[in-house]
Amino acid sequence: MSSRRSWAVGLLSASVVAGVVLVLVGTAAGDQQPEDVRALSDKLDDPEVIAQGRSLFERACVSCHGDGGQGSDFGPSLLSDGATGADFMLRTGRMPLASPVPQAPSKPQAFSDEETDALVAYVADLAEDRALPVVEAAAGDLVLGGELFRANCAPCHNASAIGGALSFGQHAPSLLEVPGQQIGEAMRFGPGEMPVFGEDVFSDHEMNSIVRYVDYLKDPDDPGGLSLGRIGPVTEGFAAWIIGMAALLIGIRWVTAKLWQRRTEETEVGV
Repeated sequence: MSSRRSWAVGLLSASVVAGVVLVLVGTAAGDQQPEDVRALSDKLDDPEVIAQGRSLFERACVSCHGDGGQGSDFGPSLLSDGATGADFMLRTGRMPLASPVPQAPSKPQAFSDEETDALVAYVADLAEDRALPVVEAAAGDLVLGGELFRANCAPCHNASAIGGALSFGQHAPSLLEVPGQQIGEAMRFGPGEMPVFGEDVFSDHEMNSIVRYVDYLKDPDDPGGLSLGRIGPVTEGFAAWIIGMAALLIGIRWVTAKLWQRRTEETEVGV
């Protein structure tokens, strides 16, 4: 009897642990504030900052992107990226790369903020494009952002912004830990397979609205029940199966114990 009870308790404990693991979510990364972006915009035409960026570029970037950013067999041209593309690729850690890959992964920022600002200024000077989007999610419209996101972004990034698979071994990354400024820059720059959503497609207000909606998806209202990490019906089905099976086995164990107890009592009365 004790071994059966221990087995049932162990199964229940495992179910609880599995449920806890399923609902764990990561912590969102830090974000650039609008005042930080405006301060960077003021630096982009500073000759000293551009010169610092050129020095860094010649040490860390020229082997792939070529002298002057014209590109090479190992890296694309930067002459059309401008400040937005450079800021996005550097702050998400997608550049520099250790080796060429189909899709540059997001990783910790390789350069300090000061060095990143200088590199952005140099690339912006090469492309003669110093425009940087200033994302202010609070100024956006949540309902409008939801409509635009579901119509334009959900086919790749999933309706819950958890990302999804694309062709040729690439994927649309999850947006749940991406700072708002980087989302806005990605819309304007169009990294990888992502289309470019310029101001002729989405106004600044619409861009801010989409970012506000993505911020909402990071911590949406729960009308009831557990979110289970919001990573899809497979997780919900797995959790339901584990908890349901555990409850069923415990119920069977309880009924069996009652029947065994009654049989023992009847046997003793018969004796």
